[in-house]
Order: sequence, then structure tokens, then C-alpha cells
Amino acid sequence: MTTGLWTHEAFSGHVTPPGHPEQVARLAYVERALQGGRFASLVRFQAPLAGDEDILRCHPQTYIDRITSSEPASGWNQIDADTHMSRGSVEAARRAVGGAVAAVDAVMTGDVKNAFVAARPPGHHAERETAMGFCLFGTVAIAAKHALDTYGLSRIAVVDFDVHHGNGTQDLLWNEPRAVFFSSHQSPLWPGTGAEDERGTHDTIFNIPLEPDSGGAAMRTAYEGRVFPILRALKPELILISAGFDAHKDDPLAQLRWTTEDFAWLTNRLCDLAGEVCDGRIVSVLEGGYDLDALALSVATHVDILMAKGG
Repeated sequence: MTTGLWTHEAFSGHVTPPGHPEQVARLAYVERALQGGRFASLVRFQAPLAGDEDILRCHPQTYIDRITSSEPASGWNQIDADTHMSRGSVEAARRAVGGAVAAVDAVMTGDVKNAFVAARPPGHHAERETAMGFCLFGTVAIAAKHALDTYGLSRIAVVDFDVHHGNGTQDLLWNEPRAVFFSSHQSPLWPGTGAEDERGTHDTIFNIPLEPDSGGAAMRTAYEGRVFPILRALKPELILISAGFDAHKDDPLAQLRWTTEDFAWLTNRLCDLAGEVCDGRIVSVLEGGYDLDALALSVATHVDILMAKGG
């Protein structure tokens, strides 16, 4: 078995206004970074369109209809202060969900060992009935619900290392006893959520706020002391990753100051732990990361490790 990569040209159809950090170029840089050389052995798939039945696992039909009708024929429709839609945004968001769901299927059936979904727009800020933070649908939360409902799993884990708190994923999994959610994030920082006392209905939410400028050392200490012991004890049957790379020291939107080596360390440790508890089953989905060169290098490093562990 090996690593699967899900992406689609439709992700370029989600166009944001000039100067917006969540731009079409993000995926172009990622796709270039994953071409040729050691990445030739990636098993590549086209991300399918998610139907309403997938999205309904986390969002009501009224919300799906509202997002669909908000897509403009031309130009942009501004959904909130920093979330925009263009013609093509709905297809892109549906294919982001579809790619994550298809990746879960491939990993659970053994077609691939692990997977990376290179998609946009991101999803971890989308709440049940609210689009925000560049996000329209809760991609990873939907994939988690799909895994639980389709494969009869009793416990899965979602690990979100984006620099911003995954408020949407937290909201969508708040009442789900079968899913454990971990979010490490800079605090204070937008969206202002993610305190340690936000635990969910079943005490399955674990937030790890990190101080600005704390660097990779603080992250490693937090994961070694707080995340990995819980994961090892819980023995999830699948690990989903919200892979945001905006904690990088070169990223313009935050100040955690991680390096590419920190992302490599974290990916290695998560893969090793997955090998211990769930036969290496990992599905990683792209979230943030807004310095284009840092994003490309960090994703390439992340996927390279997934491939090494999945071979």
C-alpha cells in the first residue's frame, strides 16, 4: 500500500479578491511541490463532488441551500468579513468534502495506507449554520462523521494543528461521543475560541492554546505531554488531520514561529502513533498556510513522511 493524493482542477475555480491570503496560487504551489521525483509514486485521485447526503451529516439543508444560492454569477459575494464566494466556489467546496470522504473510504478499505487531500477552500472554521474564516463546509468534521457512520467505528480522532483554532470542527463534533478533537493553536488570535475549558458534551474536546512566539519547542512539549498520551490511551481506529501550515515562521497571519522541521516532527510522531493504534490509518486534509513558499515546502515535507510511513 501507499499514500493517496486527492485534488481537482475545480479548486482553482474558487477565486478570492486580489490580495486575499486564501488564493488560487496556494494550490498551484502545492501541486508543483508534489510533482515528480520522490512524489512520482503517489496514487493520484480526482476529488469527487460531495452530495447533499454527505454534507447533511454536519450542516442542515437550509444552510446548504443558502450557501448554494450565495454563489454569484460573476465577481464576488462577501459572506463575512474575510469569506468570499465566486462562481465555482460551491463546486470547489463540494469537491473538498468529496475528496476527504473518498480518502476516508480508500484508507478504511485498504486501497491506500494513508492519504492527503490538497483542497480549497479550507473547512475547519465553518460552523453548523455559519460560513467564516475562508470556510464554507466543515470538510474534516463531515469526513469524520462519514467514517463513523459508514464503517461502524467506535472512536476516531481529529488532530488540528492549524495556527487558528478549529472552531467549526469543534462546533460540529461538540455532541459526538465517538470523535475526539484536538486543536493546537495560537492564543490570543482570531477567532478567539479554543480555551482549555471548552470540552464538549462528552469531554471529547481538547484545546491546546499556545502563546505567540512560543516556537516549535512549546508545541513539541504540549503534544508529548497532553496529546499523544490521550491518543495512545483512547486507541482511535482512524486519525484525521486538519493540516494547516500557517504556524510557520514565515506565515503573515500569525506568530507561532514553527519551522518546516517542526511540521516534520509532528507528522512523524502522528504517523508513528497511528501505526501503534490504528494500523497507520491517517487522512490529512489541507487547511491554512498563506506564505506560498513555506506552504509548498511544508506540504511536501508532510506528504513525504506520509509516503515513507505508508510504503
